[in-house]
Amino acid sequence: MTSTPKKSWRQKLYEIIYEADTPAGKWFDIILLLIILFSIVVIMLETVTSYQEKYGDFFNIAEWTVTIIFSIEYILRIYTIKKPSAYIFSFFGIIDFLSTIPKYISLFFAGAGILIALRALRLLRVFRILKLSPFVGESQGLTKSLKASRAKISVFLLAVLILTIILGTVMYMVEFGHNSGFDNIPKSMYWAIVTLTTVGYGDIAPVTSLGQFIASIIMILGYGILAVPTGIVSAEYSKQKGQDTHQNTQVCPNCHASQHHDDAKFCYKCGHKLNEH
Repeated sequence: MTSTPKKSWRQKLYEIIYEADTPAGKWFDIILLLIILFSIVVIMLETVTSYQEKYGDFFNIAEWTVTIIFSIEYILRIYTIKKPSAYIFSFFGIIDFLSTIPKYISLFFAGAGILIALRALRLLRVFRILKLSPFVGESQGLTKSLKASRAKISVFLLAVLILTIILGTVMYMVEFGHNSGFDNIPKSMYWAIVTLTTVGYGDIAPVTSLGQFIASIIMILGYGILAVPTGIVSAEYSKQKGQDTHQNTQVCPNCHASQHHDDAKFCYKCGHKLNEH
């Protein structure tokens, strides 16, 4: 009977930091999220003058404490992975770096500390912590649908652009000289876009009967136009529903690739053996 090789403390640390499927990894990420939330609350309260005057010292200490914790976490993430560059230049690696350095920069440049608000982006890790694999799969299906329908959407947007030019020109011809704000074609095109998208700022409005009639037609047309891209993406999305997208939070210790299937033993990107829980 062969005994399982004992994991080194570095491997154990790697699983805690990078894996959310293990109890220790889940607790690590939950505590990390709570610290991020705490730091964001501190940043928000710090902008309130009365709180800043009363608790300024506490806010400063809290920010430095959080910054040091994030610095240690960042260094450990680099140390525990086999290819540090895979983490450093990854999406979360860049976010972690940008959310850590502002406090250090504020020592040399006043006002740079406000960039600490970038820590909010780290809350994206909540998708790993809660192991929302069905939602991860759904988001991937949506991404594939958007990519598959990009040609149709591009043609649709081109058609809308042409329509906007025509409508803007028509409204310029109808409303010019009536002090309604349609002073030139670009401005009229801006009005056409605002009306087609049913936003309706009201900064420009037709005053002639013909202009108001055309505007009414454009408003009704806008509701139909908004539904077209939704229909295109929905049609493509329905094609993706049959595909298996169930994935876990496991990260490859070699190349830092994520989004592996639950039954995967090896990394789909580099072929390295994945850690077994």
